[in-house]
Amino acid sequence: MEQEGIIRLSIFFGLFFVFAATEYIFPRRIIVKGKARRWITNWSITILNTLTLRLFSVALPLLAIGAAFDAQNLNVGFFNRIDFSYWVEFLLVILILDFAIWLQHLLTHKIGFLWRIHRVHHSDTQMDVSTAIRFHPIEIALSMVLKIGLVYALGADPLSILFFEILLNGSSMFNHANIKIPTRIDKVLRLFIVTPDMHRIHHSRDRNEHDTNFGFALSVWDRFFRTYKDYPQKKHEDMELGLNWQDEKPEKLGWSLALPFRKNE
Repeated sequence: MEQEGIIRLSIFFGLFFVFAATEYIFPRRIIVKGKARRWITNWSITILNTLTLRLFSVALPLLAIGAAFDAQNLNVGFFNRIDFSYWVEFLLVILILDFAIWLQHLLTHKIGFLWRIHRVHHSDTQMDVSTAIRFHPIEIALSMVLKIGLVYALGADPLSILFFEILLNGSSMFNHANIKIPTRIDKVLRLFIVTPDMHRIHHSRDRNEHDTNFGFALSVWDRFFRTYKDYPQKKHEDMELGLNWQDEKPEKLGWSLALPFRKNE
């Protein structure tokens, strides 16, 4: 799959542009200041994440899709040993990986040192499509280790891993986007997928709200494990987003990268 990187990059930038344009035309909340600085910081973080994975691939050459090819060649993993039809295997891989990301997200809120890293994502005091790329490089590296391990354990087909990576990135940009979706449509969509209104609750400053709605793509896991919340206590337009500070510090790159190591924030 020689063109895998080009395919993923093209879809990523295409979807980012679409969601950015849509939230500009149909905004759910008015972002009155700091957007330029936030975007510079959030994009700088994602560039650092890309470099981190490049360096990571020196020590561990096979990232998720490469691991899928390797598992196939070595004939290791569950699906390389069990004879399922291609589409059954494809759907099972997507479901299992999506659940794994949901569980990983839940654990980043429950385990102290993981929360210190993950709160970089939550420290954004506004929420738009750029928030979807605001993850600390350490979290990106740990998440990749998890995915590589799962790919080998599953023996997943490389095409299903490519599809899942695209689904994960696309759904994350969608549900972080500041898009106004009519209530009736939103209610139908969130029966199946995580919508911006559903995920925005997860970014509430109120701990009781941001410990809900952990899903990125499918909404089924939050419903099944009773971590689903349909509406915030305040209106979406009035919600305070972020953590316990509502100043301009999260807009600074150095502050954001150092946040996991700060004790008093």
